[in-house]
Amino acid sequence: MKGVVLHTLLPLRSEPRESAELQTQLLFGETVDVLAVDGRWAQLRNDTDGQSGWADAKIVNTVSDEMAQSYISARERATARVFTPMAYAVTVNGIMTVPLVCGTLLPDYKEVPMGAGKAGVFTILGNQFKIDCSMVQPSALPLTSERLREALCFLRNAPYLWGGKSVLGMDCSGLTQIVMSLFGVSLLRNAGEQVTQGRRITGAEKGEALKKPLTKANLRTVTAGDIAFFDHGDGKITHVGIMLKRDVIAHCSGKLKIEEITPEGILSSETNLLYKRGELTHRLHSIRRMT
Repeated sequence: MKGVVLHTLLPLRSEPRESAELQTQLLFGETVDVLAVDGRWAQLRNDTDGQSGWADAKIVNTVSDEMAQSYISARERATARVFTPMAYAVTVNGIMTVPLVCGTLLPDYKEVPMGAGKAGVFTILGNQFKIDCSMVQPSALPLTSERLREALCFLRNAPYLWGGKSVLGMDCSGLTQIVMSLFGVSLLRNAGEQVTQGRRITGAEKGEALKKPLTKANLRTVTAGDIAFFDHGDGKITHVGIMLKRDVIAHCSGKLKIEEITPEGILSSETNLLYKRGELTHRLHSIRRMT
């Protein structure tokens, strides 16, 4: 059985109960496989990245296989995404308004004359929505430091939330997955999965511990959009971030930050209860290129 998410964010939990750990969030318009139903809970698997978890069954909208396949094909062709932290889509008939978060994919998107200006229009399961076209990126952005900073400025200081994927709260791999999607790069959901993608630029291979310290020379080939991974010296990835240049990284730890990175790892840009300014907060394991 197939389902479509028709809510801004749909939380997936580790177990079928409200108090269970948040695994991830699904964005408006994403499709899922319904794996099981247990009372008021449904086990879902996200078609976008394969992540599964439990959701309140009453907020899962099911569709026929035929309708699902047609809609999935439209999503596969789509390139337009919400670029701002939050936007609002309104059905053309004005009946329903839906807040949309950054990274939400808009199938069959086009810009049409409306009033004295123009509006963006997209379609979900036959329902046509209007959206402010200034909040939409019609196609993938060029992956440059300047464009990355532009995308990140909207999300700066977003609070950390385990399993989160929006400006209202996100985790480190949620940040990399959502931001890189704006540049046409599809990442898996968790840091330990993302490290299996792309090709290694420097550091240890996936699953291996770093055998010798990295140097500044190791970072010379790093470019904007490379993904940096961090561990505790054992090769098990615990954190991830996006390189803006060879000595600057964007990552979500407590909140979304842009901080200095050295061959050893990330240096704190502030003094808090855990770290003093300039102290090492995350130990660099490797850097990979996803394009």
